[in-house]
Amino acid sequence: MSPRKSVAEARRTRDRILEHGIAIASVDGLDGLTIGRLATDLGMSKAGVLGHFGTKEALQLAALDGAAAIFSRTVWAPAEHRPPGLARLRAVCEAWITYLETDRDTFPGGCLFTTAAVEFDARSGPVRDAVGRLLRVWRRRLAAEARTAVAEGELPADTDPEQLVYELGGLYLALNQELQLFGAPGAAERTRRGLDRLLGPGAPAGRAPTPRTRRAAP
Repeated sequence: MSPRKSVAEARRTRDRILEHGIAIASVDGLDGLTIGRLATDLGMSKAGVLGHFGTKEALQLAALDGAAAIFSRTVWAPAEHRPPGLARLRAVCEAWITYLETDRDTFPGGCLFTTAAVEFDARSGPVRDAVGRLLRVWRRRLAAEARTAVAEGELPADTDPEQLVYELGGLYLALNQELQLFGAPGAAERTRRGLDRLLGPGAPAGRAPTPRTRRAAP
């Protein structure tokens, strides 16, 4: 086997391990992600799995980074072409709903970051730090769109972007719980109604959102 083919095969094997590991972690948490379980499920030796990651902690961190890349492709990329501000924020929020509703092959247990945040919020160490870092990056990205929307007069001038992002986070935590714990069929529509209260009424498909009236700063 040529060195190039060997490297490509190793990368495919690592990707296969990570894909399965992400699915496990979404259901059983990152602590449920063990070298032995992955080896058994994938028909590999423990040494074979360990050779790609070295430690359980390294595997957990790789699963978080892999899940973040999937989330970005699923939620951010479809909206990236929209104009910055309210139009992009609305598109991101809609893609976020779709991600939680339909991406069950990749995340059968729902949002991995919600699971990991609950699992590690009272701990210390690199995994907790990584969960916090990824969530902060996402919040900053949403807040940047909110600030643009305020600057363009699409949201009221007295809108606090950080407060808006805080409330958006609450909506999506509730949506994940409604889907996962209760199997509530109307959860997505409840989330959209919440979005309308935060962002103003949504526009029909194919049209830009209607800007909200600018209010004078206090």
